[in-house]
Amino acid sequence: MKNEVINKISELAESVLSTTDFFLVDVEIKGGDTPEVWVSIDAEDRGVNMDECAEVSNELSFLMDAHDVFSGRYRINVSSPGLSRPLVDRRQYPKNVGRKAKFKFKKDGEYTKVEGTLKKVDDNHVVVGVDDESIKKILFDDLVETKIIPSFK
Repeated sequence: MKNEVINKISELAESVLSTTDFFLVDVEIKGGDTPEVWVSIDAEDRGVNMDECAEVSNELSFLMDAHDVFSGRYRINVSSPGLSRPLVDRRQYPKNVGRKAKFKFKKDGEYTKVEGTLKKVDDNHVVVGVDDESIKKILFDDLVETKIIPSFK
């Protein structure tokens, strides 16, 4: 049931975002008496501001009400994923080139971790510069998790 609701919300969110330069990153529903819907959106080459999130939230909640996604009350929160969230969509990588990150990936059936600077992104790989000046090329298909390391300069 929950997956069906998430799929429906995702479908509606995709229709709202189709006229923008944003893309859907994730939809989560947190339980309780009043369900909380968390929708994460991002853009390929820029950040997402609060006014844009509010606009997407208004349009999405209108569609959710029209499609009777929930029979009662609910809360909706639309935001960018934020730095604490892992990158989950390939479109998030290019705008993070030059930033330090932690990469977890599978190599030869085992999990490996590396920390370094995201140097380059292509259709199939990320290229990571490791502190010892070595370069690692990781297939997207092998990536398990990528987390950006915040830098406050």
